Amino acid sequence: MPAPTKAPIRIKRLVLARLRGFCAGVVRAIDVVEKALEVCGKPVYVRHEIIHNRYVVDGLRAKGAVFVEDLAEVPAGSWLIFSAHGVGPAVVQEARERKLNVIDATCPLVTKVHLEAIALAKRGYTIILIGHADHVETIGTLGEAPEHMKVVGSPTQAEAVAVPDPDKVAYLTQTTLSLDDTREIVAVLKRRFPNLHAPSKDDICYATQNRQNAVKAMVPHVDLLLVLGAPNSSNSIRLCEVAKSKGVRSYLIERAADIKDEWMTGVRGLGLTAGASAPEVLVQEVVKYCRDRFEVSEVEEFETVEEDVHFSLPYELEQLVKGKNP
Repeated sequence: MPAPTKAPIRIKRLVLARLRGFCAGVVRAIDVVEKALEVCGKPVYVRHEIIHNRYVVDGLRAKGAVFVEDLAEVPAGSWLIFSAHGVGPAVVQEARERKLNVIDATCPLVTKVHLEAIALAKRGYTIILIGHADHVETIGTLGEAPEHMKVVGSPTQAEAVAVPDPDKVAYLTQTTLSLDDTREIVAVLKRRFPNLHAPSKDDICYATQNRQNAVKAMVPHVDLLLVLGAPNSSNSIRLCEVAKSKGVRSYLIERAADIKDEWMTGVRGLGLTAGASAPEVLVQEVVKYCRDRFEVSEVEEFETVEEDVHFSLPYELEQLVKGKNP
């Protein structure tokens, strides 16, 4: 007797966050590598992944970019790009000593946090850096004033952190954190240190805020949320956490092939968004996969806010481009 045929999985709606994918800092970082390859020639070296997305990094590698973690791997006199996540002064100094030609692709919003750290340290503040201690952005920021800075990643750590002068404490944040988690940590710090100095503007970047807010608005309309992003992408992980905090199952995927049929049991409305480092081509790959695999009846875009932010190229690269195209 033949085995019974398994009923196909059918999903009525695929709800696609209109606000998704690349932010201005990521667009700029990719442009930096591509234009550097054009004007500087191959190879161009990049310290760390320019952004946290394997598809994008592999594409740039195929064009001639070489990604390294240790500057000792970069031959003297070569072109070196600092990734969007930023680096500390020790890395900058090492690049100078190795006589490397540097192009800094640090996201301007990360640079803002670095400058705040330097200014606060000069004024004698103990700086609580809210972030993940092992994240490359946090490591870079910490390098600006390590003797003045303490990294805190949870309310529990905020309760325990010790400072020499409780009246001279400030806080900064990693740009890709969850707004809700950061709010809890700041609340603990404000209770412990009533004179806590806050940044003039939130350090969490506009794109991270907007994408998290879009998820909050979208999850009441779906049974499951897929987040397209890399496993080492902080902002993508936070999108999953935001959905779960609202009671909606969520999975982080890198490609359509990561989607598992068993996730879809009982799902009528499937949500899809993408972290700030995920390219649109992968979003469309997932949409096509879901249409074909789960017989999706309709795809609709969920609208929230519009973004219109653009960052110019680093000055040193702009000058190289002008020199090649006078």
